[in-house]
Amino acid sequence: MVANLSAIRNDFPILQRSLPNGKPLVYLDSGASAQRPQVVIDKITEVYEQYYSNVHRGVHQLGDRVTTEMESARTCIQKFIGAEHPEEIIFTSGTTMSINLVAYSWGRHFLKEGDEIILNEMEHHANFVPWQAIAKEQGAVLKFIKLTPEGRLDLEHYQSLLTNRTRLVAVTGMSNVLGTINPITEMARLAHAAGALIFVDGAQSVPHLPVNVDESEIDFLAFSGHKIFGPSGIGVLYGRKALLENLPPFLYGGNMISEVHLDESKWARLPARFEAGTPAIAQAIALGTAIEYVNQLGFDVIAEQEHQLSQYAMEQLQSVPGLEIYGPQELEQRGAIFSFNIAGAHPEDLATLLDRKGIAVRHGHHCTMPLHQLLQIPASVRASLTFYNTTEDIDALIEAIDFARQRLRLT
Repeated sequence: MVANLSAIRNDFPILQRSLPNGKPLVYLDSGASAQRPQVVIDKITEVYEQYYSNVHRGVHQLGDRVTTEMESARTCIQKFIGAEHPEEIIFTSGTTMSINLVAYSWGRHFLKEGDEIILNEMEHHANFVPWQAIAKEQGAVLKFIKLTPEGRLDLEHYQSLLTNRTRLVAVTGMSNVLGTINPITEMARLAHAAGALIFVDGAQSVPHLPVNVDESEIDFLAFSGHKIFGPSGIGVLYGRKALLENLPPFLYGGNMISEVHLDESKWARLPARFEAGTPAIAQAIALGTAIEYVNQLGFDVIAEQEHQLSQYAMEQLQSVPGLEIYGPQELEQRGAIFSFNIAGAHPEDLATLLDRKGIAVRHGHHCTMPLHQLLQIPASVRASLTFYNTTEDIDALIEAIDFARQRLRLT
């Protein structure tokens, strides 16, 4: 474990509290939404208390300060993901909005009947349904990469799917169910060789793994603030400047125009073209603070802690009778996400009983119904870990599972 883990945990106020039933909180649901450090909470308060105003709209001191803060956050994010230009960073409401922006702006503009989009069955619905919808609208064809028995993408099959009609490959950086870490750089290289673009859903991967969009040749990348220890209601779309400049707006209104006439309008330059209306100002600024927090902590520390937690969790979960873990068994191929079922236990019953012991996990299909259909299960329980978790959290999970098994009369 990292040497300063106690200090890190103290950065997160919610981890210090007990639940209404008196049980200490054991938070194992960071894959759904991570917790926020005090510096992020303080930043949101600072914006509202000291200099809140609208952005890009006034020369008064508050307007100038808040605009400077928001653009500083944009530059911070640009550097964090290795983008070349700050205007390649578009603030959205989250990953889902970012994906829909590209699906409808790019898809309606460039997709033609018979064009192909490549997906796979591990994708979150947010990186599945928009492409499904735009493909139907434009007459495009969806093709799906096979998954190997251990839950990895079959790269040979992927390569065989690429044709001169392939226009886009949409893929998650890390599966939110299997924990599978996908080989984005290799997939991007193969996509580009076929003349296609690659869109990466980084909602799960960006908070845990370093990313450089330039080196990995990523065309579009989306991620959400609430999964990277920042506020909810804010997210990021990265797009290569040359691509974004050729896309029409997705939403229309204030701030995204340069000229409006009775018969036509002209669009603003990047990034304003895709940021219609008043944005989530405090959230965008605080997202920059969250990114700074991750930078200060360092991905080496995050990787060390999460690897040790994953190793311990895998060992402990595998010792539970009747428990099946989905996804790669090799830790080098997966993130700190463990989805599982226990023979004879309904996932909702199991999650409810774990909650009685203060264990926060998620149950259901995790917005991946095609994947659960492929696995031939209706639902699963998911424990998702991050650097502020401990081996004691995992011990508490195992004890709660034992309690649940007794209550469900599985022993």
